[in-house]
Amino acid sequence: MGNTSSMLTQYDIEEVQQHCNHAFTQQEIVSLYERFCQLDRNNCGFIPSDEFLSIPEFAVNPLSQSLLRMLDGFNFKEFIAFLSAFSPRATLQNKIEFIFKVYDTDCNGKVSFDDILTVLRDLTGQYMSEDQRKEVLAQVLEEAGYTKDSFLVLSDFMKILGNSDLKMEAEVPVD
Repeated sequence: MGNTSSMLTQYDIEEVQQHCNHAFTQQEIVSLYERFCQLDRNNCGFIPSDEFLSIPEFAVNPLSQSLLRMLDGFNFKEFIAFLSAFSPRATLQNKIEFIFKVYDTDCNGKVSFDDILTVLRDLTGQYMSEDQRKEVLAQVLEEAGYTKDSFLVLSDFMKILGNSDLKMEAEVPVD
């Protein structure tokens, strides 16, 4: 699996499927592998994170910079694990864990007011002033029972989002 010029074996497919908690079918994994090989321009089995900005759907995403902060590039298994949060078969817990990682901008296992503000800045761009963002965020945190000084951990995200009908899905084209 390290050399992208090789094809996946049945063992590789099953291993990757297990690694992503069966978020993708075997056919989807093969399709994703073909896409991974297209993105792996150096044919080294690794895609640097900045290469992801060459994917139009990724480049236009307002959270692309936040997502890139989460990774330093990936091999095929990491690529699948990253994408698995967007599978319709991913559990709500997997999706919330992914969202938590996006908001945990300094990767310390806690989400602060400033962490959320950073992501909110990416999402709103010039459409909101910094003061408006801070005011809205403080109000939302207060309504959820937190303050500007609170640090949210994964269990807080689970509590807040756990009863939601969270949709984070992307379709994997299968040839």
